[in-house]
Amino acid sequence: MELTIEQVLQQGIEAHREGKLAEAKRLYQAILQAQPLHPDANHNLGVLSVSVNNVHEALLLFKTAIEANPKMEQFWLSYIDVLIKDKQFDNAKKAIEQGKKQGVSVKKLDTYGSKVEALGQGRDFKSIKRETTFSEKRKKLAADKKTKKLQKQKGKGSAPSKTDLVKLIEYYQTGQYGDAEKLAVFITQKFPKHQFSWKFLGMLFGLTGRHSLAVNANQKAVLLSPQDAEAHNNLGASLRELGRLDEAETSCKQAIALKSDYAEAHSNLGNTLYELGRLDEATGSYSLAIALQPEFSEAYSNMGATLQELGRLDEAEASYKQAIVLRPDYAHAHSNLGNTLKEAGRLDEAKVSYTQAIAFKPDYAEAHYNLGNTLREMGRLDEATLSYTLAIAFKPDFSEACSNLGTALQGLGRLDEAEANFMQAIELRPDYGEAHRHLALIKKFDSQDEQYSKMLELYLNESISEEQRCHINFGLAKACEDLKDFEQAFVHYSEGNMLRKKRLSYKVNKDIELFEQLKSSYVNIKQNQVKPDKESNNPVPIFIVGMPRSGTTLVEQIISSHSKVTGAGELSFATQFGASIAQGLSDSNKNSLLNFRKEYLTKLQDVAKDNLIVTDKMPQNFLYIGLLAAAFPEAKIVHVKRNPAAVCWANYKTYFVSNNIGYCYALEDLVSYHGLYENLMEFWEKSLGQKIYHLDYERLTVNQESETRQLIDYLGLDWDEKCLTPQNNTRSVATASNLQVRKKLYQGSSEQWKKYKPFLHGALDELPAT
Repeated sequence: MELTIEQVLQQGIEAHREGKLAEAKRLYQAILQAQPLHPDANHNLGVLSVSVNNVHEALLLFKTAIEANPKMEQFWLSYIDVLIKDKQFDNAKKAIEQGKKQGVSVKKLDTYGSKVEALGQGRDFKSIKRETTFSEKRKKLAADKKTKKLQKQKGKGSAPSKTDLVKLIEYYQTGQYGDAEKLAVFITQKFPKHQFSWKFLGMLFGLTGRHSLAVNANQKAVLLSPQDAEAHNNLGASLRELGRLDEAETSCKQAIALKSDYAEAHSNLGNTLYELGRLDEATGSYSLAIALQPEFSEAYSNMGATLQELGRLDEAEASYKQAIVLRPDYAHAHSNLGNTLKEAGRLDEAKVSYTQAIAFKPDYAEAHYNLGNTLREMGRLDEATLSYTLAIAFKPDFSEACSNLGTALQGLGRLDEAEANFMQAIELRPDYGEAHRHLALIKKFDSQDEQYSKMLELYLNESISEEQRCHINFGLAKACEDLKDFEQAFVHYSEGNMLRKKRLSYKVNKDIELFEQLKSSYVNIKQNQVKPDKESNNPVPIFIVGMPRSGTTLVEQIISSHSKVTGAGELSFATQFGASIAQGLSDSNKNSLLNFRKEYLTKLQDVAKDNLIVTDKMPQNFLYIGLLAAAFPEAKIVHVKRNPAAVCWANYKTYFVSNNIGYCYALEDLVSYHGLYENLMEFWEKSLGQKIYHLDYERLTVNQESETRQLIDYLGLDWDEKCLTPQNNTRSVATASNLQVRKKLYQGSSEQWKKYKPFLHGALDELPAT
């Protein structure tokens, strides 16, 4: 159900009262997008701006609110108050007089007038005292005596006044954190044993990102009241923010020991255990938090992140969705759900989740960034560049967005812009190994190159993470290759691959089992193959398959240069909708094959761009050739073959973003996997015969025209001269081959691996010669 403006306003006010300032800001901004002159939204957003000391913005918002509704007294008071704080005394005087004309309380305006006069003369307004009558003086003396008597009874300085405490809470609830902090500091200085004020001050420091100060304040609160579970929990949260995880764990557990049903402490313990890498324990803590507080949306969201890290994607998805049910505008949960869906290969659904997150929080830089990553993986590079650009606009120091914008621009062939963005990412974060690796790929190094020195310095720095060291090694290997120091390049390739394999924990046994499943499951699939539908207007797929780095991108560039073909890039649809059927994990009857066909073609239609012939260049679809042939009898299947040693080496020297290509990071794994691949291709050849067109990459580079003509003829297309100049194809390319396909076809690339032969110690010798 669509909300009214008034309902959104009330939600914003409620969030504002609860101290959820980011949420309140989003809601007020949403109103102003629909009604830019809405008086209450402008005023309340101005109050938020004051709380973060953005006086200029606050004045503009208050002025807009007044112009929209000049009879609202609070608008004038807020406006005048900020003018005085900004020392715009003349403007404040004018506003006071204008307010009087609009019927604002003269008494209240005169108070502000006195303040202006005092501050304009350099006096402290608090020191100005109005004249009092004799009766008032007597009342004041009586009150002073009573106060002194109470102080004697309680002990001087034992507790702040109720007025100050109420004011402290009011400041917090209205987002006036600066004023709240000043008052809290004043109270703790005057009443150093007042535990609540220390606890409150710790909370304020935490909200404003000053976690060291938060720890100090929270430690004071714990010392003053060791049995206060909330104080221990707050201390744990502050320690976690500083990375003092063992201490944080102790504090959270102490809070739980004092109050076993404290849901927030269980959740905070889960956050700490997650950061300690103890993921199973973290899920236990989140489960307890949810059991104690079933509507704890943050715990559901954090549980989802932990389950995702454990690879339990279905459970993670369910957890995020429950968080969203409890809190539909929970932008963070929408974005994290998108991450899970993206990891599961469900890119269209991930795109929807990121878009939802952005709708609820338009300035959510991370959601824009994640959407960009998804669009890039979908091959929609123009849209991805826009998403990355927005992420950077909302967060100018977002180095990852700068780097990925560079990658998208690289895929579009805009190399100068790509280089500028990689350099910007490195400037923002000098130890950003991934940006160094990307930059290294698009440039040619010489012996004086400054980037080479920077990468070498990072390589020698023992404090950088293994992940960034991995990227740096691949970048240095490329630099050494340019400098023709192949021995040192091999050293860096070896170390980079070792670190990547360690992170992915790849075991070849899983692939051995997978390949056997594919062959044994084909018997049932073949018996239920779909009959050709000659009346259909569905797009016809061309599946381009083979080992990664075997030339599949080049072949797609050639075919998609044809005027009747759309090049869709590496589509995940076959895996998404058909993997379980191909592996025998779900039924392979006629209905399941028809459903697979329908789901795949529905998605293919979205990327067809009005052409009836579309290429799907996912190399790993060689795994599913049997299923693809059965479900799409009208489809064409092009298998690209390349010299085995060349293709294995090309894989070894490539850092693949996908975590699903784990066999590439050890030469022995590559050789084993290549053997599995050749064995499976022999199986498909025996089973399907002429259904598969085998294209030899080396022959294509030597006899380009004749091989290209034969390929186009097999596809049943009329000849198009553009197919001989694939380097002129302007479509975006999001694969690791995006640089090579911008160049003319050249010979000899399959011989490059021989430069490393002296250092391979025969690792590739057992592969077939061709």
